[in-house]
Amino acid sequence: MSDALLSTVSLRKSFGGVVAADGVSLEVVPGEIHAVIGPNGAGKTTLVNLLSGLLTPDAGDIVFDGRPVGRLSAAARVKRGLARSFQITSVLREFTAADNVALAIQARQGHSFKFWKPALEDLALRQPAATILAQVGLADRADIVAGNLAHGEQRQLEIAMVLATGPKMLLLDEPMAGMGIEESQRMVELLQDLKSQYTMLLIEHDMDAVFALADRITVLVYGREIATGAPADIRANAEVRDAYLGASETD
Repeated sequence: MSDALLSTVSLRKSFGGVVAADGVSLEVVPGEIHAVIGPNGAGKTTLVNLLSGLLTPDAGDIVFDGRPVGRLSAAARVKRGLARSFQITSVLREFTAADNVALAIQARQGHSFKFWKPALEDLALRQPAATILAQVGLADRADIVAGNLAHGEQRQLEIAMVLATGPKMLLLDEPMAGMGIEESQRMVELLQDLKSQYTMLLIEHDMDAVFALADRITVLVYGREIATGAPADIRANAEVRDAYLGASETD
């Protein structure tokens, strides 16, 4: 697809004798939710680490918004509009929800977190933070200390902090991790609402969520792409069923 917002070109990454990404080529087009699934050890975490800049590829490249970014730092990619959430919640637990988002906005503007006191009092940060919290369904939780939020609310707050960076695309690393059924459903609804504004690449082990959200799905096995297609096509793919679907995973 020539109009891809994000594409990987023969992406490779090895750790000793283990090939975690074996020539991965995929494309994510504007406006879609593109899910990546696979069994334990498939290379999903390595892929998202390569895309976000936490790892540098051994070979191949990553093209985002028309420019190669495979050798850029994680911070430089965020500035380009490629923002990531993490599998383990990374909110600042001692600050309120509004403080967390205000600090994320401040960081986007290029200021250090050492100036956190002014950030907590600056209306130019507090007002957009309130808007973002409302966007993720946390308007009435703005003044709650993040450590006192329910797990699902902390995941919503992390999404808010990602949105505060002003992204063009979201890299979501297991946003439903550790959630119960009701919390997962709220997250699915949130991501469906955000879809009209953001392109997303979704790494997720909750297959109900994947098939509810994804426009297309790429399946990885041992670092290789074995199939990419619409959810119905992936469900019907015998190789995918043998390799993954129907088996549980935690990677």
